[in-house]
Amino acid sequence: MTAVLEHQPPVSQDRGALAKMVMTLLDHWKLPTEDQAALLGIAASNRAALTRYRKGEAIGTSRDQFERVGHLLGIHKNLRLLFPQNRDLAYRWMSTRNKAFDNLTPVDIVKEWGFAGLLMVRAYLDRARGV
Repeated sequence: MTAVLEHQPPVSQDRGALAKMVMTLLDHWKLPTEDQAALLGIAASNRAALTRYRKGEAIGTSRDQFERVGHLLGIHKNLRLLFPQNRDLAYRWMSTRNKAFDNLTPVDIVKEWGFAGLLMVRAYLDRARGV
C-alpha cells in the first residue's frame, strides 16, 4: 500500500495544477480581475492570490473555493458540449446577457448571489444539456 501512495502527487501539487487550469479558463473567458476574484470567492482587492494561482500555487485550501473551482470547470465542460463548433461563444457565454437570468450575465449572477449564484448557473447549463 505504501508503494501506491508514493506514486501519487501530493495534494498541494494537484491543487496547483487545478489553480493553473482554472486561471487559464478565466483568461479564456476574458474576465476582468474583479470578476475572476468574485467567481473564486475571494476579495476583489486580492490580486496577489490570482497571481499566485497563475503560477501554480495550490488553490482550494477551503472547501468553498475547492467546490467553486469544480463548478467553474463543470460550467466550462457544459459550454464546450453545448457549443462544440463555436469555441468563441463558449468563452463569451459567461459575460453575455441572458434572458434566463433577467438579462444579467452569468458572472453578474455569481457576483450577486455568491456560491448560490454559481450553482444557479451550473444548474441552468446542466438542464440545457439534459443532465
